Amino acid sequence: MCPTNRPIITDVNVVSAELVPSPRSIKERLPLAESGADFVAQSRQTIQDILDGNDQRLFLVVGPCSIHDLKSAREYSERLAALSQTVADSFVIVMRVYFSKPRTTTGWKGLINDPFLDDSFRIDEGLYQARAFLRELAERGVPVGTEALDPITPQYIDDLVTWYAIGARTTESQTHREMASGLSTPVGFKNATDGDVDVAINALKTVAKSHHFLGVNEDGLCVVLRTRGNKYAHIVLRGGARPNYDSVSIALCEKALVQAKLPLNIMIDCSHGNSFKDPTIQPLVMNNCINQILEGNSSIVGMMAESHLFCGRQDVPVDIAQLRYGVSITDACLGWEETERMILDARERLGGCLSRIRRRNEQGRTS
Repeated sequence: MCPTNRPIITDVNVVSAELVPSPRSIKERLPLAESGADFVAQSRQTIQDILDGNDQRLFLVVGPCSIHDLKSAREYSERLAALSQTVADSFVIVMRVYFSKPRTTTGWKGLINDPFLDDSFRIDEGLYQARAFLRELAERGVPVGTEALDPITPQYIDDLVTWYAIGARTTESQTHREMASGLSTPVGFKNATDGDVDVAINALKTVAKSHHFLGVNEDGLCVVLRTRGNKYAHIVLRGGARPNYDSVSIALCEKALVQAKLPLNIMIDCSHGNSFKDPTIQPLVMNNCINQILEGNSSIVGMMAESHLFCGRQDVPVDIAQLRYGVSITDACLGWEETERMILDARERLGGCLSRIRRRNEQGRTS
């Protein structure tokens, strides 16, 4: 009870509320150079061209399940950039740079939420570190993909991202669908955790339309946002109760897309339910997808893989100094050598004939 005996009925379970810097203030501290802005615009256009069928390559979103150590992430990005040049005739590689992690129960929520891995939850510092790293990648010419887990964070990094994902736990969320309708990038919507594809199909139909909703602007003020709709949203098959990258599952997804009058653009997540969270199975999933393309599939436009410098995962130790370098602290990842071999093998199997295969089956791409 307060001194006037009036009951407390607001913020009953809120311990504190701390101000964080506005998106504009952090962008002003970490501005993007013109060369970086040009690169981000170009990389987004490349993904759009792939989705439009004007670029016959596949795009791959490859990288750690989550970023917890910027030093190892930087080393990974350098290796990935070199590999990208080698396979550029077949693949456009986007680095997976996830700073926020959805949790089914509890656990570390990502670098933005807890950048020091010590439950200090310095979100202000996490936002700064995330933007600084993404700016570095943009200015070095490394395109990035990340998950839009909440409707506020994109305001801090929206000018640095080439591709966004909406995760399986949030695909059905109206808030995330509305937000995605206004994002400036192509957006991949994953099927639900139980494998339900209809949820993602409905999301694609929703995202393509204009929306009006509450949000925040670059000054951190609450505003009504009016969007034009995002025509570059597409589905990501990530498995569920069982894998769904097989030819039958893809054929059923194609049928659902046609019925919904949506473009036949399907991305395959080689991890999560499609690999039973066993990273060593990811190359088998990618190989199967390459087989389908070689046999005539024209709807698979991209793939995802979880990969780090070293294979496996680790728990966060009490003494952070004991963390193993380059090993995931969330889902287990494929190691770099296996990742490189997986992508090089896929490129070799395509044999530089992807354009010919795509042209041969271009009539299969309908909307």
